[in-house]
Amino acid sequence: TKPSHQKDKNQNQGKHQRKNHIIMLASSGRILLRTATGVGGRTALRALAARAATTPFPSPKVSSETVRTNFNYRYKSTVAVETTLPRDEYNVSSTITGADACTQVGIDDLGITNPTTIYRNLTFQELFDHENKNGEGKVANAEYGDTFAVDTGKFTGRSPKDKWIVKNIGSESDQNMWWGDINQPTTPEVYKELYDKAVAHFNTLDKCYVFDGYCGANPKSQKKVRFVHEMAWSQHFVSNMFIRPESHDQLEGFEPDFTVINACSQVDEEWERHNLNSDVAVVFNVEEKKAVIFGTYYGGENKKGIFSLMNYWLPMQDPPQFPMHCSANVGKDGDSALFFGLSGTGKTTLSADPHRALIGDDEHGWDEDGIFNFEGGCYAKTINLSEKTEPDIYRAIHKDALLENVMLVEKDGKLVPDYFDVSKTENGRVSYPIFHIDGYHKPQMAGHPNNIIFLSCDAFGVLPPVAKLSSEQAMYHFLSGYTAKVAGTERGITEPVPNFSPCFGAAFLTLHPTRYADLLKDKLEKHNSTAWLVNSGWSGGSYPHGDRMSIKTTRSCIDAILDGSVNEATWTKDDLFGFEVPDALPGIDPLVLHPRNTWENQDEFDATAKKLAGMYIKNFEKYADQGSVDYTQFGPQL
Repeated sequence: TKPSHQKDKNQNQGKHQRKNHIIMLASSGRILLRTATGVGGRTALRALAARAATTPFPSPKVSSETVRTNFNYRYKSTVAVETTLPRDEYNVSSTITGADACTQVGIDDLGITNPTTIYRNLTFQELFDHENKNGEGKVANAEYGDTFAVDTGKFTGRSPKDKWIVKNIGSESDQNMWWGDINQPTTPEVYKELYDKAVAHFNTLDKCYVFDGYCGANPKSQKKVRFVHEMAWSQHFVSNMFIRPESHDQLEGFEPDFTVINACSQVDEEWERHNLNSDVAVVFNVEEKKAVIFGTYYGGENKKGIFSLMNYWLPMQDPPQFPMHCSANVGKDGDSALFFGLSGTGKTTLSADPHRALIGDDEHGWDEDGIFNFEGGCYAKTINLSEKTEPDIYRAIHKDALLENVMLVEKDGKLVPDYFDVSKTENGRVSYPIFHIDGYHKPQMAGHPNNIIFLSCDAFGVLPPVAKLSSEQAMYHFLSGYTAKVAGTERGITEPVPNFSPCFGAAFLTLHPTRYADLLKDKLEKHNSTAWLVNSGWSGGSYPHGDRMSIKTTRSCIDAILDGSVNEATWTKDDLFGFEVPDALPGIDPLVLHPRNTWENQDEFDATAKKLAGMYIKNFEKYADQGSVDYTQFGPQL
């Protein structure tokens, strides 16, 4: 069976050949009329079935009294219903007007009282209509359907030096926060000024957009989140990325656990007096359960901010839960796998596997029941994207997806995405709801993982494509988090730079890294999971002399791990790093598996390998005698 978007594509190609034949479609209790041409009786019936399942009809306007569906799984991102499209299932939209609009929605508690029109949880079709009407971007004619595209200005990635946490002296967060360059402290007084400034700005507006949703598919730890935005596309982004409410009942009396007021069009002119780093400010107050955003339109600030908070909340629970910067998928037999890695290492690409069901592409939790997604969508890089190399992501770009900072070229009077043009940024992105991936794992939860994969983008070309780790080595590499910052993911990064990022996500850690390492240690020991190190970086030499590992090679390594064929390999222990490297794997040149063989000058490889090992050792000094175990002895030995 072809994917639904492939059917849409084929039907669209033939739409000019059909007319004057009436087909009546029944979908979710309503009759839809479409026209076709030269379609006989049997063909009409086949067309009826195909269109009922795949055609993206516009959602009708509904009121809060619309009949509500009682879903079996209230807390997952989406639920497949045979008679409706997934996009139509998300229909809890309301437009509140009048002098008491803010009171009706509950944002008057924030101090926002002026807007008289509030667009709350608009449907995907309504968001598309608003984006066009407001002129917030352009419509891109992507191969599988028109997709709205926005330009976020000079900020095409996160601005980590502009993220701040309020230091409330003596509070729980004050005592537990990992203070430093990642979690920079600011004062309650600065926060109060910025919060009042954000509220004052929204009180100059006649309308605003409010999204109420969830973070975390497991009801035991799920958080209610609220976003207040100026623009429709910003609500579109969080509608894609967070777990969407499934009924109006969920929004009645909605009391958020955390609220983000995004005043992205405003800047902090007083940033020097506030002892900040620029006029951009992303400030979180854990105790007040609020955050404000100034000066950056980049959508990722919304989702990564909440992820940082989940990294704080979950380990503080009883019993503690393990938050993870990773993607996850599950096989037909229920075998789940985790993919740890920073942006650009392949988390999204490698977890979108045609032979497995995607759980999520970026943020997950691991508790006593197993693993679960934090999000309701995916946020994928588009650099050099093609249907051949990344079919699931490529085909997910159609109506309801949202392109960010992707260059558009005019062809036959239409604007077409050019994923190979990175003149704007190498961090072009697309967000889309999870149901855009065919065969996604609908419960958004799975059992304890069989395999844990650490993805590294090794700019030195020293690490093998795949290596097996002992449980102690796994802890060492988890705390090391070696990779390379990839161009465009952060402001000021234009080429790969070697980087150690603890837990493969230092930028989002709110507690000390050893807190998360201890949680992983407990999980590995209890559930007997196997850990692997996979290098998606360079081979045959250091950057820029070597070549980037092909997606095909990395995919073959992942396939061998997940289908178990890697266990049939013979192994060679690496004398320097101590991990085991397979001598042969299906579909991979054996020379590539041992990177020394790919270098023209093997003496130069040896010197470079010792240099990288020294960097590991130097970096890990900070973790000596930290946490429950000192894992120094399980790293490279010079």
